[in-house]
Amino acid sequence: MKPPLLQVEELSVIARSAERETTLVDRLSFTLAEGEILGLVGESGSGKTLACRALMRLLPAHNLHVQGRAVRLGDTNLLQLSESEIRKVRGRQLGMVFQNPTSHLDPLMRIGEQISEGIQLHHAVTRREARALAIDLLRQVGIPDPRARAEHYPHEFSGGMRQRAMIAVALGCNPKILIADEPTTALDVTVQAQILRLLLTLRDERGLSLILISHDLGVVAQTCDSIAVMYAGRLCERGTRHDVLKSPQHPYTAGLISCQPAYGTGYGRLKTIAGQPPSFDALPQGCRFAPRCPQSVDLCVNTQPEPQPSLAAPRIACHFPLKPGVLP
Repeated sequence: MKPPLLQVEELSVIARSAERETTLVDRLSFTLAEGEILGLVGESGSGKTLACRALMRLLPAHNLHVQGRAVRLGDTNLLQLSESEIRKVRGRQLGMVFQNPTSHLDPLMRIGEQISEGIQLHHAVTRREARALAIDLLRQVGIPDPRARAEHYPHEFSGGMRQRAMIAVALGCNPKILIADEPTTALDVTVQAQILRLLLTLRDERGLSLILISHDLGVVAQTCDSIAVMYAGRLCERGTRHDVLKSPQHPYTAGLISCQPAYGTGYGRLKTIAGQPPSFDALPQGCRFAPRCPQSVDLCVNTQPEPQPSLAAPRIACHFPLKPGVLP
């Protein structure tokens, strides 16, 4: 059996100020195999994007700090690399498609130049060779007339085409792992389907491993091999797509599934999870989901559960996991 391509062991992100420290991502652990698509799901603010930015060492503020036992990419522990060393890893081994391509594509640079820039940074190629590779990447991600489109600026692309261009930028250095942060947000349904098919095709053709960040369980169900559910910076449940979606064992996972609109001709109000996620300035003492959990007891309120192995899912952080196949 091959070892995992990526091993994340107890990754944390800490916000430090003169007055206090706040843990925004708390000891997140997961593995990613070669060719696997892992869905990282949860409500907005659950720490999904921050955790993946921590993997890339691209945190959005200077007061945020990464710590953990290890983040192993092959034989390399990314947490031990210097800033100059991690720059060589970004792009070449780890690529990221950011949530809003409009804010991450330079409006003053042609699309072809933006793709070529990364290629030339990491590979010993001429400007002409980098341009040829950029045009080929635009073709691979489904941009029509890629030679002409390479001369266009981001504002001349539609939303779906900007997302494809962003994927081309991330693929420019042929990374082993691609992190896609809400790649279908703000796109219409038909374009969403096209982007998801593109990611699956790239996985099959390039042998890519993907981490797909999403709050949409429908998207995750279509594309992912395994799922990790986060709530308030902590891992709730992790397992195969089938196990997590068909037999959720954490009440939060079950609640997310129950909130999904049902297909058919039935009527009724859409289910919701009562309450709101906790503020990171006032986290509960025990389980972070306890104030919203329908089966919470004193143990849940006072003691934080640690992820434990179970038969239906490799890891679950709950004192009283649900029985397989039983929704609350």
